[in-house]
Amino acid sequence: MAALRYAGLDDTDSEDELPPGWEQRTTKDGWVYYANHTEEKTQWEHPKTGKRKRIAGDLPYGWEQETDEKGQVFFVDHINKRTTYLDPRLAFTVDENPTKPTTRQRYDSSTTAMEILQGRDFSGKVVVVTGANSGIGFETAKSFALHGAHVILACRNMTRANEAVSRILGEWKTESPPPPKHTRKCFRA
Repeated sequence: MAALRYAGLDDTDSEDELPPGWEQRTTKDGWVYYANHTEEKTQWEHPKTGKRKRIAGDLPYGWEQETDEKGQVFFVDHINKRTTYLDPRLAFTVDENPTKPTTRQRYDSSTTAMEILQGRDFSGKVVVVTGANSGIGFETAKSFALHGAHVILACRNMTRANEAVSRILGEWKTESPPPPKHTRKCFRA
C-alpha cells in the first residue's frame, strides 16, 4: 500500500486498478493472470483484490487470436489493421465464481493429529480411543493426552496397552508439564 501512495495511486476509484509494475494477461483458454515485472513473477489472483477472473465471451467481430514464433499469443484486428498482445476481451472479465465462496481445505492426508488439535485445551475432558495401542489410535490418544484430556485407551491386548501408556507418559514428560496425579489402571473386559 505504501508503494501505491508513493506512486500517487492510493486515491483511485477502481479497486481493480493494478499497482505499478503489474500487467494483466490472459491464457489461451481465457483465464486472466497477473505479471509482476518488478519481481518477475506471475500469479492468478489480482494483487489488490485477491480475486480470480476469466474472460467472458468470444473475441469481438473482426478480431483473431494467433501465436508468434516464440509461442506468444497476440491478437489481430482485421477491421482496423492492427495487432496487439493485449486481449481485447480484458474489459469484459468476470469473477471466477462470484456466487460460491472459495473453500480451502484445511487438512489433508498428511495432516497429523497434533496439527488438528493445535491450540486447543482439553483439560477436564474424557476421551475414549479404541485401538489406541498402535497406529492412528495411538497417535490420536497421544495427541489428546498432550492437549490435557484424560484419555482412556480401549485395547484388546493388555501388554501392548501398558506399553502405549508408558510411551505416551514418556512423551508427556518431555513435551509438557507433568501429568496430573491419577492412578493408571488397565482393566481386562
